[in-house]
Amino acid sequence: MPLFLRRSFSPSVVSSFFFRRCSMASKSISSDPINPSNTRIGWIGTGVMGRSMCGHLIRAGYSVTVFNRTISKAQTLLDMGAKLADSPSSLAAQSDVVFSIVGYPSDVRHVLLDPNSGALSGLNPGGVLVDMTTSEPSLAEEISEAASSANCFSIDAPVSGGDLGAKNGKLAIFAGGDEATVKRLDPLFSLMGKVNFMGASGKGQFAKLANQITIASTMLGLVEGIIYAHKAGLDVRKFLEAISTGAAGSKSIDLYGDRILKRDFDPGFYVNHFVKDLGICLKECERMGLALPGLALAQQLYLSLKAHGEGDLGTQALILALERLNNVSVS
Repeated sequence: MPLFLRRSFSPSVVSSFFFRRCSMASKSISSDPINPSNTRIGWIGTGVMGRSMCGHLIRAGYSVTVFNRTISKAQTLLDMGAKLADSPSSLAAQSDVVFSIVGYPSDVRHVLLDPNSGALSGLNPGGVLVDMTTSEPSLAEEISEAASSANCFSIDAPVSGGDLGAKNGKLAIFAGGDEATVKRLDPLFSLMGKVNFMGASGKGQFAKLANQITIASTMLGLVEGIIYAHKAGLDVRKFLEAISTGAAGSKSIDLYGDRILKRDFDPGFYVNHFVKDLGICLKECERMGLALPGLALAQQLYLSLKAHGEGDLGTQALILALERLNNVSVS
C-alpha cells in the first residue's frame, strides 16, 4: 500500500480508493509513438517555467488541459487553445500524460496524491505522471509506488535552465523512473529540451539537487567576482566579457551577468524556491553524512535575501546580499 495512504487516511477510504482504481480494466502503456493524434496532455502549474514549457506542447499541436490555482496565470495558454480543468483529478481524467511543475513538495503531494482531487485519483490505467518540480527524492519514490499500485506510470523529471531555457526549449531534463517510459516520452521532452535518463525513481531528483549545489557555488563565485572587480575599479561589464570566454566562463555569467549589471532581478527562478531546493540538499547531505560547506554558505546568503523580503526576486539577486555585506553598490 502506498505510504501516503497508509499514513494519512482511514482503511475505508483506502479500500474505496483502490477498489475503484483496481476494478478498472488494466492496460500497459501503448507502444505506439507519441504524437498529437494519440496523446492528450494535462499540465499542472503555469508559473514562470511551466507556462513556457506547456506552450511548446500546444504549438506542436497537442491537445492540452491545464490546471493552476491562480487562473490568470494560465490565461496565455488558454488563449493558445488549452482547456481549463477545475481540479488535478478532472484534468487527469482527460489526459494520457500529466505534467506537473509546482512550488514545493507539499504542493506536489497535494496535486498528485490527494485521494479526492489529486491527479492520480483521476488518471486512467496506463496513464503517466511526470513531475518536473524540484522536490524530494523520497517523494518521487512514493509517487512511483502509488502510480504502480494504480496500474499507472510515474517519472520524476526536474529541469534546469531557468526562464530562458524554458522559453527557448533548451532545458536540461533529469529523468528518473522506468527507462522505457522515459524513452517513449521523448517526443514530448524534446519540445522542452534534452532529456537525460539518470536511473530509477528518485534519481532525477538527486541529479537536480546536485545541479542546484553546483549552481549555488557558481552563482556565489560570480557575484563575489563582480564585487571584487567593482571595488578594484574595473569596468565590470568589460570584466565579465573578458572572463566569459576563459576558464571562468559559465552559464551563470551568460544568463545572469548582464541582468545583474542592469539591476534586473525579475525571477527566472525565485529565491524562495532556491532556498527550498538548497534546504532539501542539506537535508539529504545530513542523511548521507556529507559535509558540503559551500552549499551551507550559499543557503545562508540566500536565506538572508528572504529575510530582507526579497524571496520573490530571481536568484541573481544574490548580489544584494554581498553588497550589503561589503557596503558597496555595483551600478
